[in-house]
This record gives sequence, C-alpha cells and structure tokens, in this order.
Amino acid sequence: MSQQSSRSTADGAPDRRTLANAIRALSMDAVQAANSGHPGMPMGMADIAEVLWNDYLKHNPGNPEWVDRDRFVLSNGHGSMLLYSVLHLTGYPLSMDEIRNFRQFGYRTAGHPEREAELSIETTTGPLGQGITNAVGMALAEKMLAVTFNRDGLNIVDHRTWVFAGDGCLMEGISHEACSLAGTLKLGKLICLYDDNGISIDGETAAWFTDDTANRFESYGWQVIDNVDGHDSAAIAEAIEVATADTDRPSLICCKTVIGFGSPNKQGTSSTHGAPLGDEEIAAVRKELGWNYPPFEIPADVADAWSGISKGAAAEAKWQKSWDAYRQAHPELAAEFERRTSGSLPADWSDFADKAVTAINEAAADMATRKASLVALNAFAPALPEMAGGSADLTGSNLTKHDGSTVITGDDASGNYIYFGVREFGMSAMCNGLALHGGIIPYSGTFLTFSDYSRNALRMAALMKVQNVFVFTHDSIGLGEDGPTHQPVEHTASLRLMPNMSVWRPCDTVETAVAWRFALERRDGPTSLILTRQGLPHQHRSDAQIVDIVRGGYVLKDSGGAPELILIATGSEVALAVAAAGELSAEGVKVRVVSMPCTDQFDSQPKDYRESVLPSGVTARVAIEAGVTAGWWRYTGTKGRVVGLDRFGASAPAEELFEYFGFSLANVLKIARETLAN
Repeated sequence: MSQQSSRSTADGAPDRRTLANAIRALSMDAVQAANSGHPGMPMGMADIAEVLWNDYLKHNPGNPEWVDRDRFVLSNGHGSMLLYSVLHLTGYPLSMDEIRNFRQFGYRTAGHPEREAELSIETTTGPLGQGITNAVGMALAEKMLAVTFNRDGLNIVDHRTWVFAGDGCLMEGISHEACSLAGTLKLGKLICLYDDNGISIDGETAAWFTDDTANRFESYGWQVIDNVDGHDSAAIAEAIEVATADTDRPSLICCKTVIGFGSPNKQGTSSTHGAPLGDEEIAAVRKELGWNYPPFEIPADVADAWSGISKGAAAEAKWQKSWDAYRQAHPELAAEFERRTSGSLPADWSDFADKAVTAINEAAADMATRKASLVALNAFAPALPEMAGGSADLTGSNLTKHDGSTVITGDDASGNYIYFGVREFGMSAMCNGLALHGGIIPYSGTFLTFSDYSRNALRMAALMKVQNVFVFTHDSIGLGEDGPTHQPVEHTASLRLMPNMSVWRPCDTVETAVAWRFALERRDGPTSLILTRQGLPHQHRSDAQIVDIVRGGYVLKDSGGAPELILIATGSEVALAVAAAGELSAEGVKVRVVSMPCTDQFDSQPKDYRESVLPSGVTARVAIEAGVTAGWWRYTGTKGRVVGLDRFGASAPAEELFEYFGFSLANVLKIARETLAN
C-alpha cells in the first residue's frame, strides 16, 4: 500500500492516487478548520471514492435531480467530508467556501450529510445502519419502477444504488434486518463498498466485532467480493466490474483499508476516527503524500481531472434519447412516469378523494379503526398505483393488504405489497428509502407498542421531511389480554413530541378516511395513524363537520348555546365523551364534545378557529385518552382534568381494563361534575 504519489501518468494527467489525495487534503483541512469531525474514514476510503465517482457512478452535476441517476448513500455518515469533497470536486454547486466552513451554522456542509436534492445528497445519514437500509429501499424502488415502466428495450429506469458503509453500520442490528431482505428480494443493482478497517471509536474492533461478515452476507443471498485492497485502484475497479456483472444478487465488496491513510503517526488507529489530526500531523501528511498545496487549494490539473460536468451531461443526453423515443412510443406511460416521479397526485385526485370520503361516510358502520383503515385503503388505492406497503409480519392484524395488493418477490417486482418479516426498524427505514428514491408512496404496519423498535427511522423521516405513512394498530389497553408488553401507554404522546411527525388517532371510519387522505396528500413529512383493535361506533356528522376533521380538532357534539363544559377526546374515547355528554345534557348542563384526532393539525390552525372550538372563557374541561396524561394539560388548563393512564396496563379482557382504569361512563361523569363544581 504505497503512499507516495507519482503525481502524473504518462500523458501528464494526475494519477489516481493524486486525485484521491485531493479528498484526503480537503477532508483533513476542513476537519482541522472546524476543530471537530472525522478525518479517518474520508482518508481511508478516498481511493475507493475516486474510482467509483470517476469511472462508475452515473450522475450529472449539472442536473443533480436527474431521475435516472445512480443513487449514492454514505451510510457511515460521520465521514461526511468525503461526500462534500467529491461533490465539490466533480462540479456540484458546493463551493470551496462551504468546504472551508464545514460544520458551521448556516452552511450546507453539516457534520453529517443532510438530504439535499440540489446536491444529490440522497438521504440524511449518521445514525449508523440506517443509510444502508435506506439504500435497500431505494434499490427496491428502482426494481419496482423498472418493471412497471420499461418497455421494448427502452429502459428509462436503469440505475444502481451504491453504498459506503463501515464496521459500525454492519454492527447495528438494522443492517441485519435490511440486508437479509435485500438478498431475498434479489436487489442486484445494490452494491455496498464496505470499509473494512477494523477500527471504531473505542479502538480495534477485534475485541467486539468478530463476525464472519463475508459468510454472513453470502447466507443472505449476496455476492461477496472479499479481501479487496481498498488502496489499489485497479483492484477496486476489478471488484466493481464483478459486482455489476451479477444482476440477480446485491453485492458486498469488502475493502481492506487503513483508517486515516497517509497520516504517518496516526493512521490505523482510532485517534483518526473522530478528531482533527492537528497542524503538525497534517504537515506530516502533506509530506507523506506529496501534496504540496496550501489548505483548500486544488491545482487546476487535478480539478480538471475530477470534473464530472461534461461526462454527466453526456450520460443524461444518452438517456434523454431513450426517453424521447419512449414518450413517442408510450405517451400514456410516459405521462404517468412523469407524474409519479414528480410526486404529483393524479389530476382528478381531489374529486376522487371527496367522493371516496362521502361514500365511506354513507356506508359507515361500527368497526375498529384498523378495519376502517383497510376500508380507506381500498377506497384510495385504485387511484394511486404508486402506493406500496406492507407489514412487519402482522398483515392480518394491521390490515395493510388491500384488495388491489399483489406481493413483491425476488423474481417478480411488479407488485405493491411487501412482506417485511419481523423487522420493524428495517421496514421503517426501508420505506424511508422508497420515499427518498421517488415514484413510490410507502406505508407500513406494526403494533403501536413496536414503534419503539422503529423510533429512530421515524425520527429520520420527520427530520428529512419525507412522505411516509406509518400504520400503528392495537393502540391502547383496548387490545386486552396480550398484556402490558403489548399495550402502548406512552407511545402516542411520545410520537406527538416528535417535530414534523403528524399523529392521527381517529375515532371511526370517517375520521380514519380523512386521516389517510391527509397522509396521502402530505408532501413535507411523515404521518402516524394510531388505530384500535376493538370496534368503535360510527359518529354522525354534518357535511361541515366532515370538512373540519382535517383541521385536527372540531366540535362533534354541542348541546346548544355557550358551553359550560368541554369534553375533549380522541380515538376510542370519543364515544365515551359522547355518551357522557348525553347524560349531562339531560341534566341541563351545556356540554360540548370536541374530537381531536390530530393535535398537531389543530395547533396549526388560526387562533380564531382554535378559539371557536375551545373558547378560552370555558375553563371546565376534561380530556379523555387511554394513554399518559402528558400533553393534554395544555388543552384543559390548570382548572381542567385529564382522564388518562400514567402507568402500564395489565393482562385482561379490554372491557375489564377500561372499567378498572377509569375509562367508564360513571367515572367520566364523576370527574366532569367535579370539574364543573370547581
């Protein structure tokens, strides 16, 4: 593994090591300027990045959002300076000023890559293991769209998904979930280049990571190319050729590298992982590599050799010829492809959805909201062929498989339903990848209590503002006998705390349909649907009330005149509030029932609307929800009460549990009267 650069090839152009050294220099200098960051990975993977970006990655810096570009995912996102370096060097709109201000407020060069379409940063990475899992979703999206749209040799969808990953990504459990499924689904255009350097933050991984990685991935059904010298450009290129030749299996290229390559006193040690090298060592690196340029200076010949602008334009122009022929031969398919990849809903969607909600209301019956969710899916799915979803081995419980669902397999990707297996975290992050790729609206199902397994993927969906629909059923102690391990108590409240996560807990078929419609129309973030196992009564509404559901909170029942008492409820507890209101109204109390299926939507409404629903002059308020009371006090105020559950549940039939924990008509009436008396 020679470190000295020969500076140029026979024709006078910079040699490959020199090109790779440009990444090393920019990375170590940016980390040093920031006085924080991770120089070791960019320096160790620089030779791999140089070969991939200059010879194999299909991309166009002049059009970062080109629909048939290869997707590149930096799963080991702490090495973000590698990505910023190649983006700058190849010609993306990322200036040297951005590189100089790595990790500084207001600049695009964040400490970990943050999704940005203008730069072809495909996903936000940093939480290890999620990047490679997003990539599995991207590769699946490519396979699905290819079989849907490619015709007559005109392959308008024909690109690969490339991943850089390190030991940390492969230690994380999510990588096992996703990579296992990737092999089963035969995602042959997924190629992972594994930075096998044997070092993580705590030191040499041999003390805690002794997996036989090659055999592990082979058992998943991957092609494994092992023991590749990650500092030998020819060896890297040969491995990539082998990987791309196998279109039936995803490929793992195990690249033996030296972390911090080029640092004479620190390479190969954890000291290069997450800290600046220091001025003295950086000077030594420059000497070792023969890089005789000041910080943040790239010589003209190196810059010219790296530029991907003309090559990218030529690649897209070639695709454009196929696309022009495709539009001529298949105009309807071409229009549908453009619609789906732009993220637009069908032109007649609004009218279609209005009629679907009206039909659901007219045919509404008492049922669990998980069943109402299936009713909504059956209503909306025929208009949205881009919908694709599945369940984490709970299809029959989550009811996520609608009448038009067909199963995706390794041999047939023409379907729209995925059996994810017991892989909640992997499922959620894969669906993020489906959404990030474009052309797919993903949804997935599991029990609400298992949203804990998916938590960081939910957070990443919210952070990245991607459309992803999370179906969470069995939402409370109402699931009964399975007991407190399966009875979510704090989960709905905790999801509401997550910025940009819209959380809906509907009370019947109509609210469920509106919640689904909201999720399908929302383009700037994910939606969680919180659904019951037990049956719930249909609530009768006027047309105006149905329109107001999307506001997140609205007046469901009023006894006339200014209210003396307001009962606020969600989900299964709305029926309880309605029953209590009926009793109290008969006693002459002016009661209002507010159904609040989505607190974040209600909070976003104009002040005058919120005041019309919850007039500030009415201080006698009771909120009712079968979960923790946290969050409800801001609606009830200090003079109000909350009927909730600030403890774990128990194993018993649901009816007994609701009675025992105070979700009974008698208890709600008691608390309502006490509140009025105060």
